[in-house]
Amino acid sequence: MWQHPCHRLVVPRITWTIVLLLNGVGHLVPSPVSNLQADQSELPIAATLFRAAPPLPAATEPVIRVRTVGELFKAVEHAKEGTTILLSPGRYVLPRRLDIRTDRVTLRGASGRRQDVILDGGPHQLGELLAIHGCSDVVIADLTIENVRWNGIKLDTDSGVHRVTIYNCILHNIWQRAVKGVRVPATVARPEGSRVMYCLFYNDRPKSYADDPADTPENFQGNYIGGIDIMFAAKWTISDNVFYNIQGRTREGRGAIFLWHDSRDCVVERNVIINCDMGIALGNSYKPPDVAVHAANIIVRNNFIVQCPESGIVADYTRDCVIAHNSIFDPDNRLGRLIRLVHDNQGTIVVNNLLVGSPVRNESTGGIRLIKNLILSPSPDLFVDPKRGDLHLRARRSAVCDAGSPLPLVIEDFDRQPRDSRPDIGADEWIEEDPFRKSN
Repeated sequence: MWQHPCHRLVVPRITWTIVLLLNGVGHLVPSPVSNLQADQSELPIAATLFRAAPPLPAATEPVIRVRTVGELFKAVEHAKEGTTILLSPGRYVLPRRLDIRTDRVTLRGASGRRQDVILDGGPHQLGELLAIHGCSDVVIADLTIENVRWNGIKLDTDSGVHRVTIYNCILHNIWQRAVKGVRVPATVARPEGSRVMYCLFYNDRPKSYADDPADTPENFQGNYIGGIDIMFAAKWTISDNVFYNIQGRTREGRGAIFLWHDSRDCVVERNVIINCDMGIALGNSYKPPDVAVHAANIIVRNNFIVQCPESGIVADYTRDCVIAHNSIFDPDNRLGRLIRLVHDNQGTIVVNNLLVGSPVRNESTGGIRLIKNLILSPSPDLFVDPKRGDLHLRARRSAVCDAGSPLPLVIEDFDRQPRDSRPDIGADEWIEEDPFRKSN
């Protein structure tokens, strides 16, 4: 069974290598991570760019192969620790929620192509499709989850759920939260060490009242929707994902990535967020009395964010967080909130961010440090293709290049290219003769 990456070997950028421990042995060499591709075969839109995920290693015994919905439920119910369940290509219409309750179970598509295996909750109008309950070290990979009223992947974190990996999945038309982690009581350890990597989150259209009977004109007005929503997260990594069109009925939905309720020590990096209502949210303005801060020691770095009308990035009741080297394009933002800072954010640093549109909106009561954030007007020669989420620099800009403040926490850029002692502002480090720019 695939284990979490725990060591990374840095080699020249064109042959970047990630070393993964596979039950103690083995390694995986992906294609260059700077190679973003628009795969029209698996999307009804050609606009979304995403990184191809490095393939997982071959499954090791014990392995259960399934071809039907009945076989799937039986395999999950009877799986022993360390079992890999391989789903043959096809559409699996689930009649009820599928619950994983065993440690170290891997559920993955057999082909490695995430569009080949579809778990569909639509025909039975499922409120939740896949849940992980009272177990740890579970891997969900290489498959699609779609058409769910509430939660696509539900982590029952109040039951003790840790080190879950969601890898190379598509989460499509999920009408509350694609990935949800709930409030954790004081008697249960906070959910630690999970990863969401190389996933595509997208909806075909804004949410409507018909999608979710629980979201009504009397409560959320059709705007109770987001991508990843985790409470009490500890040491999570959310990286290399694409979020597209996560929108409420009136474009007032929640974050594509939302960490709150005393989340700590997480990293959010190299994500592309396009046309979502809110990009990355560290906390919000509702803070229950038993929560001191919503987010502490969280790093948000090297993300591309395009056209998120509620906020590109928001920090609301945070402490000692770092928001650094993000590129945000939203020149027509209706609220002027490319980066918004609200309430107490003691020790949080906002540094080296490149904003096309409004300046940082600081409504914080104090404790924020703003360093070398650059605001530019829109220009057709600034980014490669901002409407498609591609915020790589099109040409060298003196205001951007070599203009940032060096940060020990950000030694690479969006493509994992190294930053030098005079880093560029924004997520993309300009390098002459860059192979990515040549391909565009």
